[in-house]
Amino acid sequence: MLYYLIKLLAAAALIVAITEVSRLSPAWGGLIKSLPLVSLIALCWVYAEQRNPAVIAELSLSTLWFVIPSLPFFAALPCLLRRGWGFGWSFAASLVLMLLCYLAAARLARRVGIDLGF
Repeated sequence: MLYYLIKLLAAAALIVAITEVSRLSPAWGGLIKSLPLVSLIALCWVYAEQRNPAVIAELSLSTLWFVIPSLPFFAALPCLLRRGWGFGWSFAASLVLMLLCYLAAARLARRVGIDLGF
């Protein structure tokens, strides 16, 4: 139970740090947020729990396949906001775009022989 609490507190601390830094400097907040900190921490925890390099390799590859289709979200959101869309609509439309990109990436991965599990 303590292990799960430590993981929860680490994730929460990361979110708090990013939001606090972003208040002072959006550029620095964006830089910190763009770092794959959650992925790196998760890889370390999974390895510590399982000690299985094959699982880490699969997790890394699936992360790559899911990071790529998430990028259009970060392009669409500022474009829509700058065009006067409200935050809620911009966020929702960007999420829909990202989900469509996830589906396209999963299909592409399947075509080249990579099973992402859906």
